[in-house]
This record gives sequence, C-alpha cells and structure tokens, in this order.
Amino acid sequence: MAGKVALLLWAQTLGLTGAQTTQLLVKPPWTPAVLWDPVTLTCWGLGTAGATTWYKDGRRWRQKGPDRLIVTESGTYTCDRPGSGLSPPVTVLDGSLVLQVPARPLLEGDTVTLRCRRWRDTSVTTVRFYRGDEEVRESLSGTELSLSPLQLHHSGRYRCKGWVNSKVSRGWQESAPVTVTVHGVPLSGVSLSAQPPGGQVALGDRLVLSCAVATGTGPLSFTWHRGGSGAPLGTGPHLELSHVGDNDSGHYHCQVSNGDSVAESVPLNVTVLVPVANATITPSPLSHQVHTGDPVTLRCSVQVGSAPVTFTWLHNGQEVARGPFLELGDVDVGHSGTYQCVATNQLGQDGHWVFRALSPELALEVTPASPWVTAVAAGVSGSLLFVVLVVAVIRGWHPLNNAALRKQQERPPLEPPGFPEEGEVLYAHIVATERAGGPPRATAPQVTYAELPGPHGRQRDPSDICENVL
Repeated sequence: MAGKVALLLWAQTLGLTGAQTTQLLVKPPWTPAVLWDPVTLTCWGLGTAGATTWYKDGRRWRQKGPDRLIVTESGTYTCDRPGSGLSPPVTVLDGSLVLQVPARPLLEGDTVTLRCRRWRDTSVTTVRFYRGDEEVRESLSGTELSLSPLQLHHSGRYRCKGWVNSKVSRGWQESAPVTVTVHGVPLSGVSLSAQPPGGQVALGDRLVLSCAVATGTGPLSFTWHRGGSGAPLGTGPHLELSHVGDNDSGHYHCQVSNGDSVAESVPLNVTVLVPVANATITPSPLSHQVHTGDPVTLRCSVQVGSAPVTFTWLHNGQEVARGPFLELGDVDVGHSGTYQCVATNQLGQDGHWVFRALSPELALEVTPASPWVTAVAAGVSGSLLFVVLVVAVIRGWHPLNNAALRKQQERPPLEPPGFPEEGEVLYAHIVATERAGGPPRATAPQVTYAELPGPHGRQRDPSDICENVL
C-alpha cells in the first residue's frame, strides 16, 4: 500500500495523473527487477481490480485477473485497467550481471545510487561504470555508483562492467544498458511582479513584468499571455512593454514548463492610467454675456483622464472653489472676469505621478438689465398715467359743458344780423374746443368779439352782432 501511495504522489508531482494512466509498481523498487529477488508487480489504475489484464512480452498473458502478480519468469510486463489504459513496461531479468536503478521518478537534486549486481549476489570486483561509451568511474571494490546531487545532465544510458572469478566462470562480464532519466523538480509557487509595483502604469511609460518560480528546476521555459487566449506575448522570465498604450490594460499571466510539468501564475491586472487632458468649461446658459440677476453655472470636464479627477476653479487667477461645477447663482457685475478650471489626477500605486490640465480662459461679462426692458416698463407706466389723466379731464369737462348748454338755452333769441353796410367790417374769431386726442366738437363753439365800426364811425352795440355763428 505504501508503494501505491508513493507512486501516486510521484505521478501527481510530475503531472502524470492529468491523463489518469495506469501505473505498474514493482517491489523491491528497482528496475530492472531480477528473478533471484522475490518480485511482486501491482497494477494501479481506475476501474475494478478484478478486471486487470496482464501482458508479457507484448502478448496477452492473463485476462480479468487480480491486480497483483508474483513474477517467476523473466520478461517485460505491462497491465491494463479499463478506466485508465495500459501501463508503462517493467522488465524482469535473470542475467549474470545487472545494473539497477531506483524504480521511481528521479528528480533533480536527489541522491541516487546505481548498483551493479552479480547473479544471486555473488562476488564481482573491479567494477566500472559507463554512460554511453564514456567511463564514469572505476571502482576496485565497490559495486555502487552515487550520483549526488542528481543533475539534469546525469540523464543517459548506463551500464556496468566487472571482473568475475568463480568456479563456474572467470573474466569480464557486462550488464545490459539501463536508462536514467532525471526530471526537474516539479514547479510550484509561480508568481508575477511588476515594475512599477501593482501593475499600474501611466500612459506611455515603461512596464516590466517578471515571472518567478518558488520551487522547480529546469531548464525552464516561459510564455506570457494576456486574457484567456491568443498567441504568446513573449518568452523568457521577463516581459517588457517599453511604451504602454491604452490597449495594454488587461490580466497578464505566465506559464512555466520544465519539460515534465507546467505551472501557471495567478493573473496580474495591469491598468494603464491616462493623464488628464483637454479640460474645457461649459457655461449654463451658453453665453459669455449675461445680465445681472441671471443664474449662471459653470461646468468643467476633461476629454480623457483616469479617475479620480479633481477640479479647482480660478477667478482672475485666484482659487475660488473646487469640484466639477461652479454655481455662481444670481450674478452681479462683480462676477465679471476670466474663469479657468484646473483638472488633476494622481496616478500610480502611491499617487506619485501628478498630472494637471488647465482649461482655456472663459471671459464672463455681466451687464445691467437690458435698456429696452426699462424703456418698455417706463412706456407702460406713462401710458397708464396718461389714460388716467384723460379720463379725469373728460369726467371734469363733461359737467361744465352741460351747464354752458343750459345757460345758452335760457337766453332770449337774438335778432338776425343784417348785412354790413359799405365800409363796415365784421371780425369774428371762432375757436372750437377740441377734446384731447379727438376731432373738434360740433356743438356750441365759443366766439370772441372784435370791435366793429359803423358806417358813420360809430361803435355798434355788441348786441347787434350775432353771438353764435354756426
């Protein structure tokens, strides 16, 4: 059971369990195994243990058998489980000289010992070890080769050669080659860092992302990605964006591989901060000239700029208020002058970049109320006063006129005048009284009298002249 757990952990470490392949455990844990040891093979995988199929030298050997097998014959064994497929092979030998390697994944940094064994552990001397055709070490007495600490360059095909001196045989014997594969330490703890810190960078600045691995050995390969898809942005432990733009914002992550396993970092959100620019003032109402008493509001806005953005108002160069709006209320002449707003945003993780944008000047002119309004008001008042006076005059004149008519009617009739004699001149000036704003009245004109000399130079009596002239 301990062997199963160990193999499972090794498989998980190397990423082998991602495909859920069947594994074949060997006990004692050496490969190749030898018949002079009591060898037990255990098939581990998905599915029912009783449904295991065994293969020997590529041929079906036992079908629907148990998951454990005691080996009594040399050969190459594999097993199959319905849920996880065919296992890697395990070789069992019955040779006179065998070189064995630990039957487990060999990780960089481990201490590994290779052992050269004679049949039934009989004596062998002057053992030499080779990797390929190159001799690694000559040992006059030892039968083991230690590779400590294990490095990736230790991978290769090894064999051993030793001097055998027994009653049965005498001379040099050589083992079959065995493959040693060194895996890098499984990757874990992959993390990202950014400069500037936090992944916040101002538009146009330089951004450098770095990928680090807490545990794991190489050779390591790196790929950079933004979002969930797309071609890699780069390779190597660093990704540099020398001049970031608006479209460089997003979630970045790196993938690291050492050939045996792949690990991925937690995404880092990169935010490209845009400095404020193009500040403008919009007045309400939309006019630079207003009259006293008008309600006026000024609004400041920017075309671009990352939040938060603060606004400061200047009147004739002096700060008067803060905020995006400047409420002037009902203006008076003192509100005239030039207005500007200053838009500011602080960028970076600690706000150590400060950007400002100054709006163009707005010249506001406040004038008294429009003259035509005063004239109209004065005209209306004068008209009303004139109407009142006319009504009063009419009401006062009407009784007087009626009284004059009654007095005239009470007088006796006058004799009709005769025609003037030669030398007589008659002057009469008739004055008609008119109503204000109307035509002359046709009733009872007033008559003024002039002195009229008679034919003999005498004065006529006024009664000789007609009083009324129609």
